[in-house]
Amino acid sequence: MTTDTAAQAAYVVAALLFILSLAGLSQHKTSRSGVVWGIAGMVVALAATVGLASRSISATGLVLIVVATALGAGIGLWRARVVEMTGMPELIAIMHSLVGLAATFVGWNGYLDVDAELSGSLLGIHHAEVFIGVFIGAVTFTGSVVAYLKLSARINSRPLTLPGKHVLNIGALVAFVGLTIAFVARPSMGLLIAVTVIALALGAHLVASIGGGDMPVVVSMLNSYSGWAAAASGFLLANNLLIVTGALVGSSGAYLSYIMCKAMNRSFISVIAGGFGTPAATADEGEQGEHREISAEETAELLGNATSVIITPGYGMAVAQAQYPVAELARKLRDRGVEVRFGIHPVAGRLPGHMNVLLAEANVPYDIVLEMDEINDDFAATSVVLVIGANDTVNPAATDNPSSPIAGMPVLHVWEAANVVVFKRSMAAGYAGVQNPLFFRENTQMLFGDARQRVEDILRGLDSLDAPVPEMAGTSR
Repeated sequence: MTTDTAAQAAYVVAALLFILSLAGLSQHKTSRSGVVWGIAGMVVALAATVGLASRSISATGLVLIVVATALGAGIGLWRARVVEMTGMPELIAIMHSLVGLAATFVGWNGYLDVDAELSGSLLGIHHAEVFIGVFIGAVTFTGSVVAYLKLSARINSRPLTLPGKHVLNIGALVAFVGLTIAFVARPSMGLLIAVTVIALALGAHLVASIGGGDMPVVVSMLNSYSGWAAAASGFLLANNLLIVTGALVGSSGAYLSYIMCKAMNRSFISVIAGGFGTPAATADEGEQGEHREISAEETAELLGNATSVIITPGYGMAVAQAQYPVAELARKLRDRGVEVRFGIHPVAGRLPGHMNVLLAEANVPYDIVLEMDEINDDFAATSVVLVIGANDTVNPAATDNPSSPIAGMPVLHVWEAANVVVFKRSMAAGYAGVQNPLFFRENTQMLFGDARQRVEDILRGLDSLDAPVPEMAGTSR
């Protein structure tokens, strides 16, 4: 068996392992095995690629490849170990940017180092691959950087609304098509520089034009872009595995983005076009009435007398790292005979599946963690709902106010419960910048402070409810 044959066989094995990884990641119970399959596939792919490259490069080049791989692996392991779950969306966004940057470099290398054997139509196809690869990679790079800056609160999460922004986007796409035709006909570095600059500007503008409330979709969308960028690199490098892997990531990311857009009542086309046709979030409208406060001890008493409880977590739970005391609260209430379930909105947090991962990390049973469509009809028959760090996903304005920026977005109908307790640090609006009328409803009470500390206070309150009452001195027996 030749080196090339062995490498191609290894690529087939790696592709199958990546498919198994995606299948495993589709369910909570098999997610760990899915990650293992993915790691195994990448190890096989790297080994095959290095082995294949060793035939045509010098020993020094091979050493540089191994050193670069080791450095990348070391940095990846370090970041994975130190990143908090609250920082996972930002980490994923910045990793997408690296994929885009790599695709851009591969495209430029394809222009500077053309195979001498290419001629005629094959050369034209190569130049088209170069141009398209650079465009997709550059859009992915700057779009991911802007997403990282928004998610990490380094820039404002509100959508950028430049005059004629949609004309600018369409103009950039038209320019790309025209430049591609010109580049295929007569390649030049000037045209390649021009499309790189246009793509970098377009990527930044597309994501900057999308509001904070849609950022989970943006992360998923950029995941798709990075996949297509990798596939474009695969064509340039004649690497079948990169083509297959990129197509898997690109198609799965696009489908996930579509599902999330449906869950948010957003047009898929409008989101990927930079918020085309969607209203920009307005400024915080201020308080819309008087809110009522509740203490942790009173909340414990309310929960102790409840028959059913639904917990709806949001990004605030992740920030406070409250998943462990929340899991303990659920366990204690279930031990008391209270029916406890979790209601998860598809875009709770700033990353698809963010809340599911947090709850799984805290060993919350999978069978009591329900999606929005599974639990929305049950709120009306629920004694108490605990809204822990959620805001936009429980906002009744989505159903009651047609002029709201989130109008039409499916939300958890928590306000239908007998009692609602909202955990928040303050009365500030949520990430989308929209005030929540839920906070001022008669059946809603606010529990202010750090979510983790408040849940721990509630746990102590439940313990005191179960503690025996000491007898008074002098009481007859």
